[in-house]
Amino acid sequence: MANITVSSDMDSLAADLAVVREFLDRATPPQELSDSERDRLLRQIKELMQSRNAKLVAHYYTDSLLQDLAEETDGFVGDSLEMARYGRESDASVLIVAGVKFMGESAKILSPDKTVLMPTLEATCSLDIACPIDKFSAFCDQHPDRTVVVYANTSAAVKARSDWVVTSSIALEVVEHLMERGEKILWAPDKHLGSYIQRTTGADMLLWDAACIVHEEFKSRGLKAMLQMYPDAAVLAHPESPEAVLNIADVIGSTTQIINAARTVPNEQIIVATDKGIFHKLQQVAPEKQFIIAPTAGDDATCRSCAHCPWMAMNSLQAMVDSLLNNTNEIHVDVELGKRAMVPLQRMLDFAAENALRVKGKA
Repeated sequence: MANITVSSDMDSLAADLAVVREFLDRATPPQELSDSERDRLLRQIKELMQSRNAKLVAHYYTDSLLQDLAEETDGFVGDSLEMARYGRESDASVLIVAGVKFMGESAKILSPDKTVLMPTLEATCSLDIACPIDKFSAFCDQHPDRTVVVYANTSAAVKARSDWVVTSSIALEVVEHLMERGEKILWAPDKHLGSYIQRTTGADMLLWDAACIVHEEFKSRGLKAMLQMYPDAAVLAHPESPEAVLNIADVIGSTTQIINAARTVPNEQIIVATDKGIFHKLQQVAPEKQFIIAPTAGDDATCRSCAHCPWMAMNSLQAMVDSLLNNTNEIHVDVELGKRAMVPLQRMLDFAAENALRVKGKA
């Protein structure tokens, strides 16, 4: 069936519009630290975590220092949903979420009785920004015959308005399941991931128009030129990348699937089309291989991310100390809203369990 995309004349909030640029202007990376200052902050964080029975959960795209800190303190490094699931299963009283705001919300939805802190609440996501609940809810109301499926990179309010929440690694299976039941789908927010799923499954999907500022920067022309330099390299790409990039990829998958592929593909050189924050984990799991970032729009003014999320980069050690000391940047989700958002999340988790699927992904 035909793939339908929300057109730009319908108040499209795609990632290159002013609303996202406004948030980007506030995305200031942490200041460089001296070795002694860094070590002092790390010691202080560890002491505070122990005294407060806190655990750190960090996303693959955050600074390698935070990923190492999470693992050194028996925390967790992973994708957003796995971060939230770890938090629910942990006996910690306090969860520190190093990532972006929707990840903190997901953790709070799954662990409503725990205190969820973040180094900063300014760290957001272009997909979340570009899918505000008022416009999204109105759009859903215009298409009441469609099953609403949203990517995990959305606010708690958008999740609560949906029928299903999915991650990038389970989205195909969920859409195939719904298609077999004869259901038409309204998908949000990532148009590239939605288009990839539609092409793969043939489902009738109406797509919201938004994109990840990191993945949308990857360019097929530059990728082809890079393959001339590294003709034996494998290309691993996240499905949030544009179709022209995915057409070149040897493996298309979520963050976890990319990490697993890095272990298993025989190639010694691997070109990766996702946030370069993942390179820390890739080099840990396959230290004998050479990882190369896929080309973006370049380092000039046209490049908004240069293969690294500016909001992920906002997580800092000093902000983490302040948050633990003063309970600043605490995540709050309205109780009733959280219960409604938990319904489509639980639907996905139940589906994964029934089908013996592992629910992982960038989400």
